[in-house]
Amino acid sequence: QVQLVESGGGLVQAGGSLRLSCAASGRTFSSYAMGWFRQAPGKEREFVAAINWSGGFTNYAPSVKGRLTISRDNAKNTVYLQMNNLTFEDTAIYYCAAGTRSYSSNYQWAYDYWGQGTQVTVSS
Repeated sequence: QVQLVESGGGLVQAGGSLRLSCAASGRTFSSYAMGWFRQAPGKEREFVAAINWSGGFTNYAPSVKGRLTISRDNAKNTVYLQMNNLTFEDTAIYYCAAGTRSYSSNYQWAYDYWGQGTQVTVSS
C-alpha cells in the first residue's frame, strides 16, 4: 500500500510559478512510475506529466510541455511538478499517482494509488 500526499498548491497570478510536491509512504517508492493529473471544474481528469522509476524518462501533455517539469527524488520518496508561466487554463485540482508499472504512462488505468489532490488557482 502506498499513501500519497500532495502539497504546494495555491493562488498565483498568470505568468507566475508554483512547485507541487507529492510525498509517498512506503519503502518501494523507487520502483513506481509517478504521474501528475489534473481536473478543472466541469471537466474530466486529464494527464499532465509522468516519470519513470529512475527519473530517466518523462512524458508530458502537449498543453504543458515546455512550461511544466516533473522530477523525482527517490531518496526523499517525493515527486515534484515545477510549474512556470502559468495560465488561467492551468487552474485545476492536481493529483499525483503511483503505478507499479515501471514505465511512465499518460493513462489513468496505469496507476494504482492516488493522492487527495491540491488546488491550483491561476488568476488572470
